[in-house]
Amino acid sequence: MPVLLTLVLGLWGLRRGGAVWHDEAVTIGVASRDLPDVWETLERVDAVHGLYYLLTHGLFSFFGTDVIVLRLPSVLAMAAAAAGIAMLGLRLAGPRAGLCAGVVFALLPEVQQYAQEGRSYALVCALVFWATYALVRAVERGGRSPWAVYAALMLAACWMHEFAVLALPAHALVVPRTIRGAWGRATVCVAVGLAPLVLVSVRQSPQVGWLDATSPDEYAHFALMAGVALAAAWAVLAGRRRARTAREAVLVVLGLGLFLAPTGLLMLLSLARPLYLDRYVLYGTAGLALLLGAVLDRILRLGPWLRTGAVLAAVAVCTGWVPTALDLRTPASRSDDVTALATALRETARPGDGVVYLSVKRRAWELAGHTPVAGTDLARERGPAASHSLYGTEVAPAELRTRMLARHRIIAVGSPPGDAVENDPMARVKRDTLANHFEACAERRAGGAMITVYARPDQC
Repeated sequence: MPVLLTLVLGLWGLRRGGAVWHDEAVTIGVASRDLPDVWETLERVDAVHGLYYLLTHGLFSFFGTDVIVLRLPSVLAMAAAAAGIAMLGLRLAGPRAGLCAGVVFALLPEVQQYAQEGRSYALVCALVFWATYALVRAVERGGRSPWAVYAALMLAACWMHEFAVLALPAHALVVPRTIRGAWGRATVCVAVGLAPLVLVSVRQSPQVGWLDATSPDEYAHFALMAGVALAAAWAVLAGRRRARTAREAVLVVLGLGLFLAPTGLLMLLSLARPLYLDRYVLYGTAGLALLLGAVLDRILRLGPWLRTGAVLAAVAVCTGWVPTALDLRTPASRSDDVTALATALRETARPGDGVVYLSVKRRAWELAGHTPVAGTDLARERGPAASHSLYGTEVAPAELRTRMLARHRIIAVGSPPGDAVENDPMARVKRDTLANHFEACAERRAGGAMITVYARPDQC
């Protein structure tokens, strides 16, 4: 049932009106290149997603570039993760706990969101959780094969996204001292196998320079959810029979560890340098689902009145969840919509207009294969594919200023008011030239961006 539910929710509204957001456009742009070009791009940028891009490149080669092909692997991966959660819940707390944990996981808004995105996070979630299941089997049965499976799955997860390595501290919590050596050897294999990717990604670390410091709201949300997880852990263990305590303790420690350790560690690392995004540790939600599934199992074992109350509460939660589920399947549910931006630019730009992207990331709509606009990209030096980069390269600031002053009308594409703005020399030349030699004639929001039409003074 959890697998079927995850598949149904994942396939429901999968096209999202044909809208593609920024990160998905990057996936399309990189994975659509010829294989040698993909390799050259990864040598320069985004190696952390390299394995995912290569997988998507293979799918595009066989099935074509389409949003269904782009997103379907994430749907299947989340279904596989739900299966793993149900299996582990069954192993540690019984069939009903496993069923409830899988259903809870499928219903979580984060799971539904990333089950429908063409990025690596759903695959990481599936690999980490099946590695967790393999770990429990290895601890219980011993032998080389289970540990080899565990190490292989963890290494695959880390190559899909290196922050999967933050699951290892959570795994360490359930390894008995007597077999720490076997777990240590498996961990060393993962570390050695991951080292090449780490070396390359460290060289590319300026790529995440756009990340802001973790906000107080994010800390507060994590603290609130940590309280929920701790309350669920207490509810699982309170008053249980001693014969079930050992395995239930493993479930609680794994659930808490997976939910708290990766997110907590990434937030701590972000105090030194901003690195935290919730999707980087999405797999932690599986730990919360395990705990909540076990709590539901315990409630259903109590008296009929409590069972009835639990069912009514579940119905109320699901009713409240419906608006969120509907919203997640609309184009406006993501931080931007490059498809809407491309449409707006085609409607706004005329032949002879210059187009200036106040942030290079606003060029992402081109990566999704949309029809070119009528205007000329004034800052462009080489395109993304030719330069083996994500957004292409730009001319020198002085050259850009000359190009801008040769135009009578310029379409500027930037961020909405209130968003952070870039402050490098190139960004300053763009803003200063527009402010000193042009005047704003009209503006519109489109796809999370602001499009402003500029013209020479008194020529609007």
